[in-house]
Amino acid sequence: MENPALIGVLVALVVPFLGNTLGAALVFLMRHGMSERFTKALLGFAAGVMIAASVWSLITPALEASEGGPVPAWLPAAVGFLGGMLLLLAIDHFTPHLHVGSDEPEGPASTLKKPAMMMAALAIHNLPEGMAVGVVLAGFLAGDATITLSAVVALSVGIAIQNVPEGAIVSLPLTTNGLSRPRAFAAGTLCGAVEPAGAMLMLAITGLVTPLLPYVLAFAAGAMMYVVTEELIPQTQQGRHTNIGTIGVALGFVLMMVLDVALG
Repeated sequence: MENPALIGVLVALVVPFLGNTLGAALVFLMRHGMSERFTKALLGFAAGVMIAASVWSLITPALEASEGGPVPAWLPAAVGFLGGMLLLLAIDHFTPHLHVGSDEPEGPASTLKKPAMMMAALAIHNLPEGMAVGVVLAGFLAGDATITLSAVVALSVGIAIQNVPEGAIVSLPLTTNGLSRPRAFAAGTLCGAVEPAGAMLMLAITGLVTPLLPYVLAFAAGAMMYVVTEELIPQTQQGRHTNIGTIGVALGFVLMMVLDVALG
């Protein structure tokens, strides 16, 4: 296969989804669940990957793509970042969901059962990751000089790596909330389908107006950072073993930084 565009599309749509599916499949292997330490380490790792991806894979290309434009280079990045934050804030506010490790549902009152609300939380989490991969892919397909095929691969692989612990962290608790292991695996895999859907949405939007690319890159970064600050990091800093989560953040950040710099 020598078509770079086709390679980019396949990698962006398939690789992150496979990472989530692999994580969900751990319900068949980890029959006694995960310890608090291990859970916090994985949550921190996912947060570190997403922070680094937001900076190197999204905000930096947004600033570079805005150079020489009609507005200051920082403006599209600032507007897009805040827009992504606001969108996730609205989704978080208006969607009933339940975060892992919490007994208090968030969003409007709902008659949904715990497994359904936990799946909603995972879907909210996965959406910005799919958006991030999709907008980087869109920039590459549009011929933007600041985004290469290697950058698409680096971000897709990084998101896939952090999707493995995410898929496990969400799918395993589903088994203690009324779902069988096969159904918990299916639910976790289905939630992972939000990522390629988010990627395709960004492809459609960015493809309409190429000058929007800097805004949409930063928009995806803002959406990812909302998930990190609203959900992932707070969960690592509750109760005991908070330093384990901090170490996970550091390791995830460094891994994604190395992937992006080495491959991008």
